[in-house]
Amino acid sequence: MGFTNLRAGLFGVVALAMAGTVAGAQESTNQVAAKTDWSVFEETNPRECWAVSTFKESVNTRNGAVVAVRRTQTLLMVFYRPNGGVTGQVGFTGGYPFKSGSTVSMKIDDESYDLFTEGEWAWPASADDDAKIVAAMKRGKTAVLVGSSGRGTRTEDTFSLLGFTAAVDDANRRCS
Repeated sequence: MGFTNLRAGLFGVVALAMAGTVAGAQESTNQVAAKTDWSVFEETNPRECWAVSTFKESVNTRNGAVVAVRRTQTLLMVFYRPNGGVTGQVGFTGGYPFKSGSTVSMKIDDESYDLFTEGEWAWPASADDDAKIVAAMKRGKTAVLVGSSGRGTRTEDTFSLLGFTAAVDDANRRCS
């Protein structure tokens, strides 16, 4: 399995674990903490922890006009899986299949990053990029992610970073 597929596979595990829980995260049995706009989840078999949030604002446009679209869960997360050597892996699911070969633009305050896409998931190219993004998120106030669907819809999702540092540090501590 290639690096890209491994990263996508790990996020697929998280997506399955979270299916149906983030919108009502307070009802989930595996949510272990809430830190302002971020939640912390923990699983024991296999051992994995993640900090996660959903957008505060979303704008969907096609050909410059605002459009209504149907999307599944739209989540920004940082994932830890000690048995898999995963520490602080950033992931974003846009709630739709991204345009093939596209990237998602991530802007944290004044810093910009590109996330590579596969299916409904986007993530940084390397663990070094993950670390840079996590550090920027700890300093930042908002993260804005812009992606394009296979149907040509442009999505712009704004995430609050209030509580991010506490949530990601908690997830890291639980799975270190």
